[in-house]
Amino acid sequence: MNIMGIIGKKRDKKTLTKEEIEYFITEYTNGNIPDYQAAALVMAIYINGMTDEETKNLTLAMANSGDTLDLSDISDCIVDKHSSGGVGDKITIILMPIIASLGIPVAKMSGRGLGFTGGTADKLESIPGYRVDLSIEEFKQNVKDIGISLITSSLNLAPADKKIYALRDVINCTANIPLIASSIMSKKIAAGANKILLDITCGNGAFMKDVKQAKELANTMIKIGKLAGREVRCVITNMNEPSGHAIGNSLEVVEAIKALKGDMPEDIKEIVLALGTQMILMAGLTTNEQEAQKMILSSISSGKAMIKFRELVMKQGGDITYIEQPQKFEKAKYIIPVTADYRGALKVIDTEMIGNISVYLGAGRAKKEDKIDPAAGIVMNQRIGNVVEVGEVLAYIHTNDERKVDGAVRNLKNAFILDPKRVAKQKTILGIVK
Repeated sequence: MNIMGIIGKKRDKKTLTKEEIEYFITEYTNGNIPDYQAAALVMAIYINGMTDEETKNLTLAMANSGDTLDLSDISDCIVDKHSSGGVGDKITIILMPIIASLGIPVAKMSGRGLGFTGGTADKLESIPGYRVDLSIEEFKQNVKDIGISLITSSLNLAPADKKIYALRDVINCTANIPLIASSIMSKKIAAGANKILLDITCGNGAFMKDVKQAKELANTMIKIGKLAGREVRCVITNMNEPSGHAIGNSLEVVEAIKALKGDMPEDIKEIVLALGTQMILMAGLTTNEQEAQKMILSSISSGKAMIKFRELVMKQGGDITYIEQPQKFEKAKYIIPVTADYRGALKVIDTEMIGNISVYLGAGRAKKEDKIDPAAGIVMNQRIGNVVEVGEVLAYIHTNDERKVDGAVRNLKNAFILDPKRVAKQKTILGIVK
């Protein structure tokens, strides 16, 4: 068995065996297959797809490429949540402290930015001192001590996914159901949670462009979950416009802090309530959706959610003064308004373009080795359906690189399409798949 034969087989649209998939994952994880050959196979998978059996085998091979956690000594009900990726998606930072404050243990591994989508791990690292690279022992102990830990994939936990995830990012092989499903579910299986809620984003700012694709991805991950003995539910959310206002790492953390204090945009509130309700139902705290929503709102209004977030940041080495005084986060040198050139109702936001512009400004990585600028990004000032006057601000660009301002302004203007006719607001929650 050799990697060239495996690449050729998938190039020719043939089905890989369990043994061939396991060989690739083992040898690539151990450094015996170079990036250029792994990239060739990933590209062949991206172009030619995988059967359900191949996807299952890829997921389990990736999950077993390192350690797998047994969290049964903490609780018989560990809940995890993951998003398939979006622009301005800071839901994990808001929702997980709420869930933990209700007494439901949260053990979550989050990814870094991938393509035009942001990553929770990068956002959390914008808090000075916050550690996402805890050891497995620290991860488990934090869940035991305070009921929550948010980390990224370590060298020992799903290491194959970490390598393939970074590779997919820089070879533009992100929007593919087998690759997305195996990446998400391998981390979830390895991390030890037995209740998994998935936020499947859908729209022009997501990898899944329509509801049909989103449901296909949801059903694929639910099948994988059943094979691995995990309960999986999926909520499909709208990503035809960014979530909330902020796009960029420290910008999104500041917005999350405001949300935990009760000041959240309406779309963020809808997503938090929808996802949180399903997590509470899965955990068995109640069987009533209205009661679950009341629990979430009470956690925020009582301050318990904010207390839990402070505990999390402190426990993982973060500077708590940035949580108490968000104005301490360093601001970009250049904050530039982008204004409308004509009047109209906002009909379309090219959310993927906005995500790519934020990466260009420094909020993400164009190359695997790139460093992120925590202060860079975009702050949206309008939503679909709003009537915008000439000269009114559409969004603000945040960057520390003056050379990037003109191009970013020009491209950002093109991401907004206004219409003289009235435009309806968009639905936020597009479906639930169990």
